[in-house]
Amino acid sequence: MESIGVRHSLSDQELNDERLEAGSDRLILEPKSPIPRLAVKGKFLFCDGQKLYIKGITYGTFCPNSQQEQFPEPEIVAHDFAQMASQGINSVRVYTVPPKWLLDLAHRHDLWIMVGLPWEQHIAFLDAPQRIADIEQRVRLGVRACSKHPALLCFAIGNEIPASMVRWYGRHRVEAFLKRLYWAVKAEDPDSLVTYVNYPSTEYLHTPFVDFYCFNVYLELQDRLDAYLARLQNLAQDKPLVMAEIGLDSQKNGEVKQAETLAWQIRSIFGSGCAGCFVFAWTDKWYRGGFEIEDWDFGLTDRSRQPKLALQTVRRAFEETPFSASIEWPKISVAVCSYNGSSTIRDTLSALQNLDYPNFETVVVDDGSTNGVAQIAQQYKGVHLIVHRQNEGLSVARNTALNAASGDIIAYIDDDAYPDPHWLTYLAAAFLQADWAGVGGPNLPPPGDGLIADCVANAPGGPVHVLVSDQEAEHIPGCNMAFRVNRLKEVGGFDPRFRSAGDDVDICWRLQNRGWKIGFSAAAVVWHHRRNCVKTYWKQQKGYGKAEALLEEKWPKKYNAVGHLSWAGRLYGKGLVRVLSFQKQRVYFGSRGSAPFQSIYQAAPDLFSSLSTMPEWYLLTLLLAGLSTLGYFWPYALWAIPLLMAASAVPVLQAIWSASHAEFTTLNRSRLNRLKLYSLTTLLYCIQPLARLWGRLDNGLTPWRRRGKTSLKWPRCQSRALWSEEWYSSEDWLSDFYQGFSRHGAIASHGGDFDPWDLEIRSGLTGSIRILMVIEEHGNGKQLVRLRSWPKIAPTAVGILIIMILLTAAAARDESIFAAFVLGCATFAGGATIAWDCSTAASTYLQSVNQLASSRNCELVQ
Repeated sequence: MESIGVRHSLSDQELNDERLEAGSDRLILEPKSPIPRLAVKGKFLFCDGQKLYIKGITYGTFCPNSQQEQFPEPEIVAHDFAQMASQGINSVRVYTVPPKWLLDLAHRHDLWIMVGLPWEQHIAFLDAPQRIADIEQRVRLGVRACSKHPALLCFAIGNEIPASMVRWYGRHRVEAFLKRLYWAVKAEDPDSLVTYVNYPSTEYLHTPFVDFYCFNVYLELQDRLDAYLARLQNLAQDKPLVMAEIGLDSQKNGEVKQAETLAWQIRSIFGSGCAGCFVFAWTDKWYRGGFEIEDWDFGLTDRSRQPKLALQTVRRAFEETPFSASIEWPKISVAVCSYNGSSTIRDTLSALQNLDYPNFETVVVDDGSTNGVAQIAQQYKGVHLIVHRQNEGLSVARNTALNAASGDIIAYIDDDAYPDPHWLTYLAAAFLQADWAGVGGPNLPPPGDGLIADCVANAPGGPVHVLVSDQEAEHIPGCNMAFRVNRLKEVGGFDPRFRSAGDDVDICWRLQNRGWKIGFSAAAVVWHHRRNCVKTYWKQQKGYGKAEALLEEKWPKKYNAVGHLSWAGRLYGKGLVRVLSFQKQRVYFGSRGSAPFQSIYQAAPDLFSSLSTMPEWYLLTLLLAGLSTLGYFWPYALWAIPLLMAASAVPVLQAIWSASHAEFTTLNRSRLNRLKLYSLTTLLYCIQPLARLWGRLDNGLTPWRRRGKTSLKWPRCQSRALWSEEWYSSEDWLSDFYQGFSRHGAIASHGGDFDPWDLEIRSGLTGSIRILMVIEEHGNGKQLVRLRSWPKIAPTAVGILIIMILLTAAAARDESIFAAFVLGCATFAGGATIAWDCSTAASTYLQSVNQLASSRNCELVQ
């Protein structure tokens, strides 16, 4: 320990110089040239265009000094700051508003200061209006004391509001109060960064207004910290995440254990994509509540400022930020596939040339462009250019890049996107940490693209990722995805039928069908331009509708009867439709609010809420409009008008509610400009389902589509039996039946744990056939397989048919011939559809059973 102190301490002369400069008059410092203010860009902080990783230490709280300031004497602070800077520390977190001389000292030593704005958060702070106003006023005064100082990192408007207080008031009141403090800070210093320091016990607090997220986390097992960091990254979504306190008590665990733990904690934090961390604390000397705290020793130095073993360990860990230089990084081939992308591909190629990654190549595939993409690509050094004579589609272009790739990993980025400098580093780190077949990351809309692009970024239908856990993805968007080259080639690359969209979903499913998994790295960021015109947005969404139709044709089992994909995971990103539902979110508090990790949960939307988010809701509205027009011939049909108005209002209300949660990057935040932003976003929420529906219907993905045999068999309850001379397990029989039904094009599904049936065959929306199987064992491997089948009509279809019959009868009774005729035809069509769906499913069932009996040489027993 003594050798460490000698190696990294200041000399006596240097220490005397510091003491002279920070003497009793508080400040005799020549100010350095101003440093540009910090800015948030995606998942990281930037200073003057350069990424800044926070390598921080906490400082305090301390016993008041001779001037009653809650900091040590200036000469001690000067010594501490010099020591910190020599150890690679660049940021200091203080818990009270610092005097100006401390900020000046920090600036002299190139240290950033995170300023805590303290207030009485441990008591019932929302009970008295005067107390609320007093807290806000003190926050404003604290901001004024530090405003615009070049050493200012950010303001923290709170630190760990006790879980009991949040539970007492309810999270919404606390969130609203924090938002009030946030805007109070912004009113005093608009360019400053503002955060709130949360902790696991109030993880559920929703604070999207802060500039970046901070958490205090003390976890002493590496796998638990890694998992929780991934969770916090998903909670932070597109904003930076900083660990505001980490550490270990050396008094309880020993100095060796403290050093070892801090080493892997820091590496895990930066490896997970955090923007930085603060180690708790600089010194064991700690003062709180009027007393010196002596039963904890979290410091990197002891109470006499002598370095512990952990100080040197932290220095080495900070030197390796974000990753160790000794890592052998795999070679990555970056693929850019472009069709007439000359307006944006310069940004892509320029950013690729500035990547901070030691071993990569760039492959550009010009897929028959007519606006000079190839000529632009030739201007960039080291680009491997491949030109298609004609446009062959996105999947073919991506396969061309795959065949030309010389790396072990191929990373795809769109020609209207550009990467963060460490994009490849975080992708490669994820591949090195686990056996992922593919890894993706977030794609964020860059600021400054214009009002329409900002609205489109907050509208539905954008490229979002789907996660089944905090680290595993079900789907990663094509603008930011990477794969192991051998795995991608083993599944045959991309399917050429997907010319402009849908290829990313298809390839993820095919890889997962092989038993491989896809990872997600929250820090592997690309900036993806959104459409800057409503017309092009409409065209894009129609194209996505077409891609859905192609996917449903190839993967019918992934879609439900209506034709909608049910993701197993959760969607992340902007533009998600917020369902109008009465189901409330629930917080896991634990017994009497004592759970150390308190998360928020929400049940899946109910049936009605889900229906209102589907594009086919507009078809229902159209049917109600048609029924309402019958009111001209039959007055009782006018009762459909209120239903029509309600059905028309639901998507509009849903759009308004969803658009109200948008987060815009447009700098002009005048009232008129905000009105334009929210109005246009609401319009996009309304038209997106129409565009998607148009694309789906135009390419065969309709609610009335059918799968399976077109021949008909009467859908009656019946029993069949197969005599087999060879023994098979029940799972084998069911699997073969399932495969047989699927080969005939029908959509087959297995029964659940509570279902009194084993298999279901569905060829249409309204009807299906269900099958129950039992096996009689007759010894010597002989079996009699008994099958019972019966038709199943969708309850909704039955209800609609009954309503139509009653309406037809009522119109006929009132002698409204035209209305009765129209309703009668619609009723007949509905009944015929039900019969057809059940009959085709029955035909598929019978033919599949006959073919299985023949292939296994079974005797079919009637």
